[in-house]
Amino acid sequence: MAAVAPAIDGTSIASVQPTNGQVVGVAMPITVTFTKPVIDRWGAQQSIRVMAPADVVGRYDWLDDQTVQFVPIQYWPAHSEITMMAGGIPRTFGTGSIVLGVADISAHTFTVSIDGQVARQMPASMGKPKHPTPVGNFDVLEKQSTVVMDSRTIGIPLNDPEGYKLTVNDAVRVTWGGVYVHSAPWSVGSQGYANVSHGCINLSPDNASWYFNQVHIGDPVVINA
Repeated sequence: MAAVAPAIDGTSIASVQPTNGQVVGVAMPITVTFTKPVIDRWGAQQSIRVMAPADVVGRYDWLDDQTVQFVPIQYWPAHSEITMMAGGIPRTFGTGSIVLGVADISAHTFTVSIDGQVARQMPASMGKPKHPTPVGNFDVLEKQSTVVMDSRTIGIPLNDPEGYKLTVNDAVRVTWGGVYVHSAPWSVGSQGYANVSHGCINLSPDNASWYFNQVHIGDPVVINA
């Protein structure tokens, strides 16, 4: 089975995420990147199939002309092996526990459940009214033990009263737009009481470190108003 019929445009697959044998979170999409822009999107989608579990239902989201994601409608089963086909090549990846993080903006909490049991409810501080934390369902995109956060990336000059450039620890990325769950020792006094961040989910250093060590790429994060 070809990724896209060569008679149409000769497109082949450049990369697939998760990689073969990788262990990921239960909300992780399958991301397939092609070697050049795809003309026959339907054909490309048909080259991506989940073989096991056989009852997985999902949708196809195109991120750009070369990249498509298969997004499961429900979470992948926990502690399982997923078998898929992409471009005629079988691949497998695994899932671990369901590590679900739920941010409650109005309650100022971030609650983590593992396989359905609450493991830790943490005081948190989310985005202030001018820089609100987005509401919705997300999955962890990457983990960085340290990351430099620069207000200029969201349009705030460093010399603005709201400007900042900080090195942040235990950063778990939730959106490519720059929303993270991360350590914020400077806002510990507001965590659990007030939302003072520029959109991120602020935790104490101890809580951020604990979450960083629990979570996998692809684990679900739900942000409620």
